[in-house]
Amino acid sequence: MTPEKNPALNGAVLPTFFYYAVPSMVGLIALTTTSLVDGIFVGNYVGADALAAVTLLVPLLTVLYALALMFAIGGSVGAGTHMGAKDPGTASSVFSQTLIATVATTTLFTLASIVFEPWLFRLLNIPTELVPMVGEYFGILRWTLIIQLTTMVLYYFVRADGHPILATISLLVGSLGNIGLDVFFVCQWGWGLAGAAWSTAIAQVAQAAVLCIYFFSRRRTLHFIWRQTRWSHLFKACYNGVSEFINEISAGIIIWLLNFLLIGRLGVDGVAAFSVVSYYIYLSLMLTYGVADALHLLVSQNFGAGNHQRIRQFLSTALIGSSGIGLSLAVSLLLFGDQLTGWFLSGEDAAIVEEASRLAFAIWPLFLVNGVNVILSCYLTAIHRPTPSAIVAILRGLILPACFLLGLAHLFDQAAPGQLFTMVLPLALPLAEWITFAVAIAFCYRHRPDRFEPAFPIQPVED
Repeated sequence: MTPEKNPALNGAVLPTFFYYAVPSMVGLIALTTTSLVDGIFVGNYVGADALAAVTLLVPLLTVLYALALMFAIGGSVGAGTHMGAKDPGTASSVFSQTLIATVATTTLFTLASIVFEPWLFRLLNIPTELVPMVGEYFGILRWTLIIQLTTMVLYYFVRADGHPILATISLLVGSLGNIGLDVFFVCQWGWGLAGAAWSTAIAQVAQAAVLCIYFFSRRRTLHFIWRQTRWSHLFKACYNGVSEFINEISAGIIIWLLNFLLIGRLGVDGVAAFSVVSYYIYLSLMLTYGVADALHLLVSQNFGAGNHQRIRQFLSTALIGSSGIGLSLAVSLLLFGDQLTGWFLSGEDAAIVEEASRLAFAIWPLFLVNGVNVILSCYLTAIHRPTPSAIVAILRGLILPACFLLGLAHLFDQAAPGQLFTMVLPLALPLAEWITFAVAIAFCYRHRPDRFEPAFPIQPVED
């Protein structure tokens, strides 16, 4: 795609934004729906213990997702900047190095997880009674991750190179395939968590197959080059994507901390109740990531081209969109919390449903700003300001939630231990997001488009 025909650089602002954002949101809604339906199937057909088992693995899986997102977003932003600067050769080098690094990293993890599985389960604080169930699920999923995370990285580059429809179709194929296979493997054939894992594995293979169509497109700018000599492109991409790495890995640490607190005080049922609420936090973030995906590539390419006015317009549009998403979810939980949490568990788990419903009703202030924080951090990454972006990410994702959780847990343990779950979590997570919001606004005002200069000169590099 030539710069003259690139809508990111020359198209009308709103149609261009929606051209990239809508397919991404449709795809991520499908992806979120898959996660929600997985939770509904597992909770209703396998049980609350199975739902807790999946949640207990989340911190470990988040480490891998964090690495993949660092590669994907940092790499695609770097490639987009070089494409905006009319340097397709360097953009292809970033693309190739990122894919190679992703496959190597995920394969190494998979092999290591076989050797160190007992140690990993102890680190995750998995109760003895759930170890067989977790092992059954993870034994299949560990191999799936190689395909799943490589596909995630490829998805970001395919979008960055002007193929958002193909990227969305791949997510739809994977998501709908996963749901359809869940119906047979989990509901009809009773394969339990192994069935859920096999559904994910087969669906990811189908999704990867669709994305591979990109390599046959005549309109693509990026080309895979196996032989690479200047790996500095990868290091720069990783550094620029460090805020996304921090966002993900911090979420994993906080979930691990919550699991630890809940198991010690409320047992497996407490983890199951939190699992239900976590799906709605996940939904809010996935919807926002649909907007953020568009912002990443639009801002990065216009940053490379020096189009400051378009950067401001795209940022304003993204902020309005993410604010609307957060407000809609907050109102939905306030009005329909009982119904929304009741979907995930059978009637036999009424006490857990009631606990989850109280929690969902209490955390609604979180949704008003958590998406905006993601957008502001994404903007800082796209204009190559990784340090303030990382500060925003680590504040909202790790430092503030951990401090509030541990501090409030200590206070409530002294006063009323039984109130820990229903009182500490609702206070800790929204507080962290609102304080981060103030910090993010300050950073973005300082680095607003009319004040910054390119972080580095874009020069063609021969590999």
